Amino acid sequence: MRLLDLFCGAGGAAMGYYRAGFEVVGVDIEDRPTYPFEFWRMNALHLDYEKLALFDVIHASPPCQQYSKSTALARRRGKTYPDLYQPVKAMLVAAGKPYVIENVMGSPVRGIGLCGTMFGLGVFRHRVFESNIPLKLPENRCLCSQRRIGKGYVTVAGDSCTKLEALGALGIHWRMSKDEVTEAIPPAFTEFIGRQLHEKLLLINDENRVLIEVRQ
Repeated sequence: MRLLDLFCGAGGAAMGYYRAGFEVVGVDIEDRPTYPFEFWRMNALHLDYEKLALFDVIHASPPCQQYSKSTALARRRGKTYPDLYQPVKAMLVAAGKPYVIENVMGSPVRGIGLCGTMFGLGVFRHRVFESNIPLKLPENRCLCSQRRIGKGYVTVAGDSCTKLEALGALGIHWRMSKDEVTEAIPPAFTEFIGRQLHEKLLLINDENRVLIEVRQ
């Protein structure tokens, strides 16, 4: 099964989906020389429906700065950032494919919330994943209230840790720039989601095949 990774960055989300069994193609408006899979450099919102139809699932991680705590001061001072949730969701709904939209807590994205402590990672990295396929939470719950930055955990933004430490905490083992590390999704998050999607899509395909056989 093929998955299209929109606003792909350097491939944190992509690696998780790959581990879950998907063939991944990434799309980003910026060049991503270390993206670990097939890559198309273009504006994700300019993709036509013929290209979208080539994929079984579409993942999108539109820019988060409009909702991020890290930009709150700049926004209070009048700085604005792209707010692409609505146009991205409209495109995905119109495509008629299973989709996932990821963003930070506090964004309009509505779905399951994941945290690094659920997966034994060295970061908190709270993210929300919205899908038109029902998703379950992990059995392990968020332990942030019992953990502290600096005691086995790092924050990857700013200069509180080295890039190598940040990559290790995120569970990422290929090269990224510092900015890419700051924005990266831990692969464990999307591997967890991807395994659910993969299982449900196989069930849907099996049901469709049975219906076709019955009609014949």
